[in-house]
Amino acid sequence: MWRRAVQAALGIVLTATAVASAAAELRVAVATNFLAPVQVIAEAFEAEYGLPVRISAGATGQHYAQIVNGAPFDVFLAADQERPGRLEADGLTVIGSRMTYAEGRLVLWARPGQSLPEAGLAGLASHLSGRLAIANPRLAPYGLAARQALEATGQWGAVEPSIIQGQNVGQALQYLATGNASHALVAASYAHRDGRPDGEWVLLPEDLHAPIRQDAVMLENAPNPAAARRFLAFLDSDPTHQIMVGFGYRPPEAAP
Repeated sequence: MWRRAVQAALGIVLTATAVASAAAELRVAVATNFLAPVQVIAEAFEAEYGLPVRISAGATGQHYAQIVNGAPFDVFLAADQERPGRLEADGLTVIGSRMTYAEGRLVLWARPGQSLPEAGLAGLASHLSGRLAIANPRLAPYGLAARQALEATGQWGAVEPSIIQGQNVGQALQYLATGNASHALVAASYAHRDGRPDGEWVLLPEDLHAPIRQDAVMLENAPNPAAARRFLAFLDSDPTHQIMVGFGYRPPEAAP
């Protein structure tokens, strides 16, 4: 009998400890394309409020599935508007918390010694000496934008046999960096990061794909709701917008 009592008490203590630990930090799920900016933003947030931020980066579709299955995140920074909208419709977000925090762009990147088309994606197939890396269009909004751009320019059929897909846009760029692809269609933010791969890149016209508007939302089961609200307000501040601009993003008030 006493063993059961001890086990029950221990279970209560462990549960309370886990809850307290979760409340002592802010858990942010972020699309891979926005990892570098959010690391800078999180550092500024920690300096301002003294609360550690735990960042989990991955494809928007993967994070969406994790959240639906109960992952204990406080805030979700997606690379699209669709998944936060779905979560909102399913009652998994705090009403009124959803907001567009940035708009991204797409670039075509070529490894050193590889050529780029003179105009957008025209004739891309003739410039490929290896694979073309993109993110999985079903999981990653930048992968979907890449496919839309290839289809809009009539290149999809010609380059599809050469495509290699990453689980997220960061993995697509890694294929380029390691020589597994000669070209990649990735988020423009990577061109503004330290440690980016060598090579040349060109910014693609925005009318080749649907706007890449990225939404943030506070989750209904957030372990630290007060910090989540504070972080979203911080995300929508002028200093944070300047950080985003430095990484090639357009903040919401500058979007057309």
